[in-house]
Amino acid sequence: MSTFDWLLAPLVCGLLVLISHVALGRQVLQRGIVFIDLAVAQLAGLGVLLAAGRFAADWANSLAGSALALLGAGGVAWLSQCWPARREALIGLVYIGAAALAVLLLAADPHGHQRLSGLLAGDVLWVSWSAMLPLALLSSLFLLCLAWRPQRLAQAGFFYTSFALLVSQSVALLGVYLVFASLIVPALAWRRPGWRGFWPAFLLGAAGYLAGLLLSWWQDWPSGACIVLSLITIAVLAWLPARQAAAF
Repeated sequence: MSTFDWLLAPLVCGLLVLISHVALGRQVLQRGIVFIDLAVAQLAGLGVLLAAGRFAADWANSLAGSALALLGAGGVAWLSQCWPARREALIGLVYIGAAALAVLLLAADPHGHQRLSGLLAGDVLWVSWSAMLPLALLSSLFLLCLAWRPQRLAQAGFFYTSFALLVSQSVALLGVYLVFASLIVPALAWRRPGWRGFWPAFLLGAAGYLAGLLLSWWQDWPSGACIVLSLITIAVLAWLPARQAAAF
């Protein structure tokens, strides 16, 4: 198997994640609820951990993750309405509570450390084409909805439901850290409204994934960490010239 064949599936997986997460991340920044990324992602992972060992089928574990993510997203929406001034602190508590529960669930597991590391850091190099299918279907449906009615993303019900379903699928493939970076870094680096801002942010994210995968292959380093750092580095390099131009 050539290097190209080895990296193709992880790169396609990253592009599938970006096609939906760039738009979701832009909405997250607009709403000012950055911690929702970590909270819902952690809840999705917790759902998978709860289902593991109880169901033999992978789809059942995925369904459990999606169910808990939907419940968490609904809770975040409720918190945002009831206590808007404290929502970030409350969402942060949801995240840390879910993380603590995950640690307790794996405390007696001899492979607990490895499973917890997989939940957080993921291992996109080993993703299979079949595992990407649910994410591909959801991402396609999400993109069609946005192309038809872009304003729907501003509606709370559509946003929180889409966020929970898409993030729960991507966490299972990429891990919490990489999902958070995919949501926030491209959206933060390129904040122009509409499709004019979407595609540059998407291309920036794609460059980060490609650079991170190549670095991981070259140095034999963990792929998730390499991609996260590559995304941040490329975003900073793209942001600095614009910042300097604005200063003059």
